[in-house]
Amino acid sequence: MSDMITADLVDLDLAAQTKEAAARSLAERMVALGRVTDLDGFLADVAAREAQMPTGLDGGIGIPHCRSEHVTEPTLAFGRPADGIDFGAPDGPADLIFLIAAPAGADDAHLTILSALARRLMDPDFTAALRAATDPAATASLISGDTAPPAAPEPAATATATATAEEPPPAPAEPVPFRVVAVTSCPTGIAHTYMAAEALEQAGQAEGVEIVVEPQGSAGFTRLDPAVIAAADGVIFAHDVPVREKERFAGKPTVDVGVKAGINRPAELLAEVRDKAARGETTAPAGTGSPVDEAGGPGEGYGTKLRKWLMSGVSYMVPFVAAGGLLIALGFAIGGYTIDKAPSVAEHFVWTDSTSWAALLFQVGGLAFSFLVPVLAGYIAYGMADRPGLVPGFVGGSIALTINAGFLGGLAAGLIAGGTVMAIQRVKVPAALRGIMPVVVIPLISSAVVGFLMFLVVGKPIAELQKALTDWLSGLSGANAVILGVVLGLMMCFDLGGPLNKVAYAFAVGGLANPNDGSLKVMAAVMAAGMVPPLAMALATVVRGGLFNRTERENGKAAWVLGSSFITEGAIPFAAADPLRVIPSAMAGGAVTGALSMLFECTLRAPHGGIFVLPLIGNPVLYLIAILAGTAVSAALVILLKGMGGRGDGKAVEGTPATESGTAPKVPATV
Repeated sequence: MSDMITADLVDLDLAAQTKEAAARSLAERMVALGRVTDLDGFLADVAAREAQMPTGLDGGIGIPHCRSEHVTEPTLAFGRPADGIDFGAPDGPADLIFLIAAPAGADDAHLTILSALARRLMDPDFTAALRAATDPAATASLISGDTAPPAAPEPAATATATATAEEPPPAPAEPVPFRVVAVTSCPTGIAHTYMAAEALEQAGQAEGVEIVVEPQGSAGFTRLDPAVIAAADGVIFAHDVPVREKERFAGKPTVDVGVKAGINRPAELLAEVRDKAARGETTAPAGTGSPVDEAGGPGEGYGTKLRKWLMSGVSYMVPFVAAGGLLIALGFAIGGYTIDKAPSVAEHFVWTDSTSWAALLFQVGGLAFSFLVPVLAGYIAYGMADRPGLVPGFVGGSIALTINAGFLGGLAAGLIAGGTVMAIQRVKVPAALRGIMPVVVIPLISSAVVGFLMFLVVGKPIAELQKALTDWLSGLSGANAVILGVVLGLMMCFDLGGPLNKVAYAFAVGGLANPNDGSLKVMAAVMAAGMVPPLAMALATVVRGGLFNRTERENGKAAWVLGSSFITEGAIPFAAADPLRVIPSAMAGGAVTGALSMLFECTLRAPHGGIFVLPLIGNPVLYLIAILAGTAVSAALVILLKGMGGRGDGKAVEGTPATESGTAPKVPATV
């Protein structure tokens, strides 16, 4: 690691009071050595990573880190402030600051070396030596591993006992140890992943637990031996990204937490998995609350967990929406608005007749659309209870369609199915039955329960509510329609592809399953508003390029295409760097566009496509005017706010909105 850190990258008297100032001071040393090419762009990437999850660790350690296209080679800088700096650790400020900079395409060897540093941070001798160091060169040597920290002296009592002992009594037969396998992972896959692994291994050694950890880091991972997994008495998942090949661990008592829990309380996790094994629980979600309160990381409230479950269903539903909706739209475009009356192409199809081809597209799209509610329900249940939730979730979603409960019925069915499976999983069963629980018992019981509740208890009231909502949308006009357009525009632009954006989009798409004039207006308003943020940022970078850094100006070029294609996530790089100015500006423009789209009574039958489905839009000229108006408002506001704030450098502002992973190019690589 000696090529990653040198004496020039060590500051034993770091003069900084905030984590932003500390990162800037250490990053400036990297710039001076030519290892970072764009200071502001790199710091924006660091801030975006920090916003995902605080990088402070117990023991007075802060490890701000990221991957960035502005880094030329893997680099590590170390700072030791006189007063601690708050990096969000539970036990207080950090006095040992490591800034880790990895290139966007860092090779596995360098990542492995950085992971080794992360493990060493769990060694108290190592951190004590860093606090006592007085020479930058010696400190760099210690961090790189060229110099070993002084070992702690052996306790006197132990030495005396060893010296005076004569002949130890025969050792009793050792009991079979409790065996645990664990998986650790974090968004970057460099630091927290390996620190959690080290903490679990140390806790296992202290507790007499035989533990084997599989760190799933950026450098790849070595799969645990299947025989080791089979022999394990329990499983610990300490992760902030999905566990890869999770099915390998099915049927075991399982504790599922965030990666920081693996670092901060490994002994508690070992005790928890012991308790679950003693109770005979298998593949159970983490936590100790009621079944519906469980799945999720430690400290997460019910609202956060509910949002994750719903987003799981929506994310799997969207491909069906895109494929089915666009096929339906193409069918209408080729065959006209009477194509929905065409006979089945299985019974009547003329190869040379464009109407037959239009009917084929329409009917295939309609079948794809018919999966929306079952897929939504099935994958909400999957998000709550993993694979055992799929069967009752799909069954409940199909029942929602049967009783005309629609989109709302699918939401309820998914939550009921997931909660039912989670409750069944908590029941202690004999060992002989555990093997058939996931494939026979859980699907049987959960499907029966969901069917009963959907058909006879909650389904009919939800169907009535769905009908009332449909009737309300059908009658939308005047001020009511404009107000709804404002609300939808604000939702689409608040988190740029995040949960609130997806709720508004799912609401609009749900109306296309049984389209009427009101639901088609809603779909038009939602898509128009969602196009505004990236288009506005692109326009702003052209009008006042000096207010944006080089990276943002490059992102602005891509944002033209992304915005035109209805990919709201194209504005994420701008929001990550300056959310306090970008987000309000985007929301204002989205509200204007949503209101105008509803006022102009624009309609849309396609759920996606941006300007490329313009021929399928009712009142297309007015629709474009609505989009242009909102884009102009957002661009003007962001230019005004950046100019008033004197921030022409595009520096990151602390905090970012909650967003889903976007697909926009050049989004900082903070995985």
